[in-house]
Amino acid sequence: MPESNIPVLTIDGPSGSGKGTISRAVAARLGWHYLDSGALYRAVGVAAGWADLDLDDAGALVRCAFDTVVGFRDDAGGEPRVLVNGHDATDELRTETAGAAASAIAAIPEVRSALKERQRAFRQAPGLVADGRDMGTVIFPDAGWKVFLTASAEERAERRYKQLKDKGVSVTLDGLLREILARDARDASRAVAPLRPAEDAVRIDTTGQGIEAVVERVLALVPGRAG
Repeated sequence: MPESNIPVLTIDGPSGSGKGTISRAVAARLGWHYLDSGALYRAVGVAAGWADLDLDDAGALVRCAFDTVVGFRDDAGGEPRVLVNGHDATDELRTETAGAAASAIAAIPEVRSALKERQRAFRQAPGLVADGRDMGTVIFPDAGWKVFLTASAEERAERRYKQLKDKGVSVTLDGLLREILARDARDASRAVAPLRPAEDAVRIDTTGQGIEAVVERVLALVPGRAG
């Protein structure tokens, strides 16, 4: 099937909006491939940390983006794992440090360019659900369906707090809220691919909504395809 004929559903939104959970569930229901674009940026951020690179050194970060080998696989329980240069870095990728590094390097145009084709390569039959911040605006502007998820900053912080506490990570709700607001500001104001809905995206506020309700709303956009 020609690449242009392979259907794509993009789900963009800020950190904590639920796009990862929703995207994985929608991809499973549709039987499509899934792209976690944020994991690629986090992987480069983790690799940069391992190499003790300065996040202000754009040249070094671009080289790191080209050199970092990222792989995805499911563990025995079906949970997604991310390999960075051959090492399972899944847990490290989920830390706030990795998230902050990803946000910083994502503002570098050359890094985004280095990862653009890697992301587009995920477009394979029978279809792709891609989640991120610029999937519908930059990576897959021709996607047949585009969604932009959002939620209040307070609810996003509470979701992240519960998620991290369940993993035994020591965090504070106030600290997470400050980090989310700061990241929102960085992502929305960066010169390249700022966080914003595509003009033709369907906006869904997930504040106070359960996962299944949001999944059903997204699936309703793809008539006749939900399994």
